Amino acid sequence: MEAVYHSEAEKRVKEFDESKAGVKGIVDSGLTKIPPMFVHPPEELQRNNMDHDFRVPMIDLKDLDQSTERRKEVINEISKAAEAWGFFQIVNHGVPLEVMEEVLKSVRRFHEQPHEAKVEWYSRDFKKKAFNYFSNGDLKASTPAGWRDSFSWQLQFLEDESYSQALPQVCRREIVDYSKHMTQLQEKLSELLSEALGLSTDYLSSLGCFKSTSLVGHYYPVCPEPHLTLGANKHSDISFLTLLLQDTVGGLQVLHQNVWVDVPPVQGALVANLGDLMQITSNDKFKSVEHRVLATRTAEPRTSVACFFSAEDKLKPFGPIKELVSETHPPIYRDNISFGEYMAYYRLKGEDGNSSLPLFRLVH
Repeated sequence: MEAVYHSEAEKRVKEFDESKAGVKGIVDSGLTKIPPMFVHPPEELQRNNMDHDFRVPMIDLKDLDQSTERRKEVINEISKAAEAWGFFQIVNHGVPLEVMEEVLKSVRRFHEQPHEAKVEWYSRDFKKKAFNYFSNGDLKASTPAGWRDSFSWQLQFLEDESYSQALPQVCRREIVDYSKHMTQLQEKLSELLSEALGLSTDYLSSLGCFKSTSLVGHYYPVCPEPHLTLGANKHSDISFLTLLLQDTVGGLQVLHQNVWVDVPPVQGALVANLGDLMQITSNDKFKSVEHRVLATRTAEPRTSVACFFSAEDKLKPFGPIKELVSETHPPIYRDNISFGEYMAYYRLKGEDGNSSLPLFRLVH
């Protein structure tokens, strides 16, 4: 029976997804005009206002455990950045530069394989498959698509060698090595964020905030009409914490005080940003902020690796941490929000440029 489409746009989206070729396939076909499904409204494409001196905070973790005073200094910097920006870069974090460079190369290597070598991995079955290659996690006819392809891998059983066999050979070793370092760094940042909230060192860890980890390898092909589209739409992350490794191409921007501010690539640095669930549990003390990626204007594609840390138990309820609630700081959100419920609404709503947080706020 022939499929019935409600619109021409819906038909185009379905045909694109079923081609399993991604945005890279469009570029390889030689098209010089981007398809209509990637064209964004002009108001979404507003470039950053250069008349500002905003700089995304840079935090140096060097000598973190050398003295109590040094640790307090770093925690104070993280607290300020988390409250004012929700975004900061970190250096001297313990992840070797070689490991970072090799994982970026492996992500690019996977995405630049011939279509025939990648097509077997193309899937949106995120619940059953550990590794998925896809274009646009949120692909809807109602929302303009982003100019990027991605793959995702769930890290639940990192020590199980047979589990890593689910990864393509072309990037397996590099992703496993990088993931091990991410797990160690997450533990360190979990402690620092707990202390930055004025809580015990193991508080966020004991809540299970960082137990589930997914790694996503993004690839932003060179775009023939970058002024008409975005690499990644304006959005905030659903996770508690995201750690991003970006290459030297640039394009990532964060919305700060209604100004799009560049997050410049810095050799050896990782970008840390807090997600919606962190804003909820911190009762708005820490911010989850919107960000986007501009379409690639250079002669080189952009590559990045994001690690999202969230709750493993999708049914466990979260809400404002009781120690952060008082008469002068009453709870802003419900206390029974499960990660599964929030994720379901986030996906239903899609990346429409609006935050999901308001639906879960209490009415005072």
